[in-house]
Amino acid sequence: MSSPLLTEQKILEIENQLREAMKKSDVEILEQLLHDDLLFVLPSGEVITKKTDLETHKSGNLVLEEITSSIDSIKQIDQNVVVTLSSKLKGKMLEQNFEGNFRYLRVWKMFDGQLKVIAGSCVAV
Repeated sequence: MSSPLLTEQKILEIENQLREAMKKSDVEILEQLLHDDLLFVLPSGEVITKKTDLETHKSGNLVLEEITSSIDSIKQIDQNVVVTLSSKLKGKMLEQNFEGNFRYLRVWKMFDGQLKVIAGSCVAV
């Protein structure tokens, strides 16, 4: 059974909501937007889970001072939405400053009327 086509505006809104939650380390919003079985590949090649991601925000180990993003593409494939975006990030990880340009790939899926990220990856560009 296929889901109704999601509008590009809806995808942009939820991507903006995710970006703001990441920037503010808003674990409550991240909890809603990330699927419990999320797998995400970091630029280092390490694969993390939702639990790992939320812990990084809760602990304060990751502080994002700046995130600017532009969507490169949005593709709906059945009940999934694949988004690629380019982002500039600036912040601290484990008290170490970092700044760089990254390309993200995110896969969103609809669950009971709520889009959730089920998979993603990030590479430095």
